[in-house]
Amino acid sequence: MSQQMMRKVTQDTFGGPEVMRLVEAERPTPGPAEVLVRVQASGVNPTDWKHRAGGRFLGDPPFTLGWDVSGIVEEVGLGVAILQPGDEVVGMLPYPGAGGGYSEYVVASPRTFVRRPASMAAAAGAALPLVGLTAWQALVDVAGVQSGDRVLVHAAAGGVGHVAVQIAAHHGAHVIGTASRAKHDIVRGFGAAEVIDYRTTDFSADLSDIDVVLDTIGDDYGPRSISTMRNGGRYVSITPANVHPDLATTAEQAGVSTALMLVERDHASLTEIVRLAEEGALRVELAATFPIESVAEAHALGEQGGTTGKIVLTWQGHEVSSRRR
Repeated sequence: MSQQMMRKVTQDTFGGPEVMRLVEAERPTPGPAEVLVRVQASGVNPTDWKHRAGGRFLGDPPFTLGWDVSGIVEEVGLGVAILQPGDEVVGMLPYPGAGGGYSEYVVASPRTFVRRPASMAAAAGAALPLVGLTAWQALVDVAGVQSGDRVLVHAAAGGVGHVAVQIAAHHGAHVIGTASRAKHDIVRGFGAAEVIDYRTTDFSADLSDIDVVLDTIGDDYGPRSISTMRNGGRYVSITPANVHPDLATTAEQAGVSTALMLVERDHASLTEIVRLAEEGALRVELAATFPIESVAEAHALGEQGGTTGKIVLTWQGHEVSSRRR
């Protein structure tokens, strides 16, 4: 019997968006305790273009990028009991790991995925897992955000930032976000009580008594953020490879705990995040959707900056749409 084929994005060298190309490859087969998912949409994250340009955790090319997927279970392997063919699912492939989300089919553990609510479109599902898990793990698992906390979220209109604002507000925090002036209304709509224009205002001179900081930027944002925090505050950075050399000393002097984290696959937390989305307590903003054939354009848009929310690749040839605020 001939091997079934699929399409996937690959690259043979590091470089700009143009190095990615769509090719045919053998379709994977699920083994014991694995499921095969037909991908409807693949999320695009900053980590994707950073890996495309420099490798990071994936080693040398060739490789296929992507960790966010939304699709339909096609086959299940021996022993799989929590999913069945036909289930619509969303999930984050193991990170850091082999990636592979920019593929027409992916194979993974069934606990990589949770069922996608009927009210959630495939593109929205692909936009949620990595940013949702990053924000949840940073704020809930690491920082232990509580009602009444003053929480500062940097890049509050970005992929992780706009979800983090919603999660912190859902937990009863007083959320302060940094964003360009044009994005203040949408950040308030996500639940921020205050928004600071980082282009015109020095947040470190304007804020004090901050309990929790979610730093999505790194560099000098670390020490500057800690200068706004109370003794006993919790600083969490999701850019552990981009840490200012003065961070540890500044934090120790201020009595602030620091955590440098990478997102992890987490079935229980993803289940909770999807539940919040289904109930309307959390929404993911789509900055743009591109057909998979336009993957280079999707990366180029993301690297330009200035988008609100997430960029998604679709496998249905959806018309490109974009929001830049």
